[in-house]
Amino acid sequence: MDHQDQPLFRLGLLLAGGGAAVRRAAAAAPPESSLDAGLSAAGVGSAVVEAGRSLARTEARTVRDRAAAAGWRWLVPCDAEYPKSLSSMVDPPLGLFVCGSLTDAPAVAIVGSRKATPYGLQVARLLGEELARAGVVTVSGMARGVDAEAHRGALEAGGASWAVWGTGPDTVYPPEHAGLAAELAVGGALITEYPPGTPPRKHHFPERNRILAGLSRATVVVEAAARSGALITARLAMEEGREVLAVPGNIFSELSVGPNTLLRVGARPLLTPRDLFDAIGVAPPDTTGASRSPAETWVAGGEALTVDEIAARAGGAVADVAARLIELELSGDLVRREDGRYMRTASTLPEGS
Repeated sequence: MDHQDQPLFRLGLLLAGGGAAVRRAAAAAPPESSLDAGLSAAGVGSAVVEAGRSLARTEARTVRDRAAAAGWRWLVPCDAEYPKSLSSMVDPPLGLFVCGSLTDAPAVAIVGSRKATPYGLQVARLLGEELARAGVVTVSGMARGVDAEAHRGALEAGGASWAVWGTGPDTVYPPEHAGLAAELAVGGALITEYPPGTPPRKHHFPERNRILAGLSRATVVVEAAARSGALITARLAMEEGREVLAVPGNIFSELSVGPNTLLRVGARPLLTPRDLFDAIGVAPPDTTGASRSPAETWVAGGEALTVDEIAARAGGAVADVAARLIELELSGDLVRREDGRYMRTASTLPEGS
């Protein structure tokens, strides 16, 4: 089977149930040889190869055309649009169904708990916003909680975001994120390696996490319990030699076990968005000429104020101001002392103060 037939043959192998062994053999096949010969040389059984050939001639074409009619295209490694970052993976997909636009921009995975705290949701959204402003793609799994907020932050800041699904192109999961999926298809891309008709099976989600890690220069874990899919993504990223960062959390919170454990085993701490930009070698967003930040208007140099005092000065609700203070703390504009009061950091003070 020649190179022109590779897309349908790879789709045929997928429809035949080709798993990790077939994927790895396909990735290792010499580019100058035909794919079916490479698979046979790698020890893939003749029954699997023949099933892939047969399905390439029949069902694969139908599946591809139906996906195309719904706005999805089937991409394989020989396609120019196929993400080059996946080529170095140990277990790359046979191909990807994609709806939307893929670019060569650097990408970062933001992952975490589906049951994130308000703090975790704020962090995820802030990171999505900051990445978007720097021209970096936010990658996540479109799950509830951290994933969805990271996507929304990127989209609202006018950036691109990619969602990697654990279902087929025709199955939005969770179903309440249909609106978010539509936004992502316009402001980024929806990605899955599973064919149409694939339901949200439990083992698909940890399996798709390797693609999240493979697409990204770095993976950030915001909040995660001890047995979390986010930790699977972090482990896979480490195995692929990619950067892993973790947001330190409250030692009394179950959702801090994951990131705090990652920090113990060598992940980079993410204390401000600048830590992430340093890790991926991308300049942070340019804020030259920006209007004065709340840090400058709410807290004078040398002052240490409580949340209530700052809210009174800002003329806003305590809950709203408290949420903004968390963002300013993460961005490095304010620091929270042990007594809970906030102070300006040196970087926000005029020279000589």
